[in-house]
Amino acid sequence: MGYYVRVEPNVTIYVEDINPYGAEKEDIIKIIQGTDNDRPKMLRDFGDIFFFQNISQALSDWFFQLGLQAAGWATAAIANTWIDEVLFSDLRKISVPTLIIHGIHDKVVPFELGEVQSQNIENSKLIPFKYSGHASFYDQRDKFNEELMKFIEE
Repeated sequence: MGYYVRVEPNVTIYVEDINPYGAEKEDIIKIIQGTDNDRPKMLRDFGDIFFFQNISQALSDWFFQLGLQAAGWATAAIANTWIDEVLFSDLRKISVPTLIIHGIHDKVVPFELGEVQSQNIENSKLIPFKYSGHASFYDQRDKFNEELMKFIEE
């Protein structure tokens, strides 16, 4: 049997009555404009909110360099999907066991969105990470690995 793992659910736009926890369209447009006009600054700003735990300057620099390796047009294209696609009806189509890992201090995707996704995916399990932001894989890496392995082995 297959399984599905969602780590820090993806950004979606605010849609009244459908997604009250989504990002404002204007904020996403700012990301797109930042990608087009001053991509290094946009990436540095994003890195500043990605982690909840303090990270070393070396890790911050490495994370920044990862962002620079991606094509700028691809970054903007992905951000456009946050505006153009509302996928909540698709969540109900997921039928495999699903693990949702989400940091409660996530400044990229509010934790409440993970709760909504968990409510809409049958047979899903939401695990809140109390000391994590969007980077639960790093902020709480031991817990992350334990929960992932436990889910895979179930």
